Amino acid sequence: MVETDILETTSQLTRGLSDIVTDPNAVLKDITAEWRYGQPPDYSKTRVVYAQSKKMNHEAGSLPNLVENLVKNWEVEASFKTKVSEMRTIDPEHYSFAVNGGPPQAGEHVLKIGTYNALIAPNEYYSPENSDFNTSHKTFKRMMPTFAWEVLEVYSGPPKVAFKWRHWGTMKNDYVGFNNKGEKVTAKAHGGLIEIHGVTIAEVDERFRVRKLETWFDPLDMFRQIAPQGVVAKEPIAPTTVPEAEIPPPIGPATEKPRRRSNSPTSIFQRIAGVLYSRTPPAEAAPATGTVGPKTGSASASTGSRFYRSASRAKKTSASTEPESVVPTVAENSIPAFAAGAPEDNAGEGIALPEGHVDVTGEGGLCPFMPAESKAQDLNRG
Repeated sequence: MVETDILETTSQLTRGLSDIVTDPNAVLKDITAEWRYGQPPDYSKTRVVYAQSKKMNHEAGSLPNLVENLVKNWEVEASFKTKVSEMRTIDPEHYSFAVNGGPPQAGEHVLKIGTYNALIAPNEYYSPENSDFNTSHKTFKRMMPTFAWEVLEVYSGPPKVAFKWRHWGTMKNDYVGFNNKGEKVTAKAHGGLIEIHGVTIAEVDERFRVRKLETWFDPLDMFRQIAPQGVVAKEPIAPTTVPEAEIPPPIGPATEKPRRRSNSPTSIFQRIAGVLYSRTPPAEAAPATGTVGPKTGSASASTGSRFYRSASRAKKTSASTEPESVVPTVAENSIPAFAAGAPEDNAGEGIALPEGHVDVTGEGGLCPFMPAESKAQDLNRG
């Protein structure tokens, strides 16, 4: 009886239906839409894997087939379109997305953080808090170049469509992600199958657009299959911030870096002489009371210039009358460049991207510079 009702409902719906439920690649033809990487992604390889390894063979136009096509188009838009207003698979004014009974997420939020981050809660293998949109997609797409999806069974017809699904792929490359402790987690590729199952309830409107999407599944099931023996490498990531005590003061008119101490023979000789002179008994080192050095203008020329005296002066005992102290001048070209306000080599401004690279992070992602060939790889969802 239930199957008869579903078939009857399906027959009514298929009349004049949108291509989002009749063609799994419908939205890939939206050339004028604003795509994340400037053009629609390539799902051809994923579609091939789906056809070769799917478990179900739904009749064209059946409810399971319509639901499967709708969700495939939704996944493409949620992953690669940048505007909710351009998503044809949803009702933008009422759309929400929730996972495992959690709070509903708005469409804009899902587009910002990505479907992986919207689906997976923080755990010992992965955390959305430590991965942005681009990083999350690289993590899973590079581990599994294809990640096919199919509907296994439909339990109810519209407007609330309940169905069970299967998501699968092959772990061809190492898994590298960041967990809820900020650790870098690595699991070696085993070349085996990774397969997860879940249940979804989709509330759709009269045009079969999604208004509310609720999904239930166990995300840890995927990670248990990534590391079937529980063997993963966890590497603590050192903080990138510099402690305040280690930050040098700004260089400017009011504050300058101290001049570097020269290691030239003359400078070393002068420092040795200064040390020797400083060890002379005070009664002998001090000049006569009231004596003013002619070049320093201080009440104690001998004391004020003791680090600049020559070695011969350091060996002499003090007398009531001393010759004029000689204060050597520092040559202008010996002043370090930074003391004169010259820019540092590592100022960090105007850093050019390596040749053949593009910046795909948008807002400070973990992998700011991605080779052009990697960009092409990410566009290739299959």
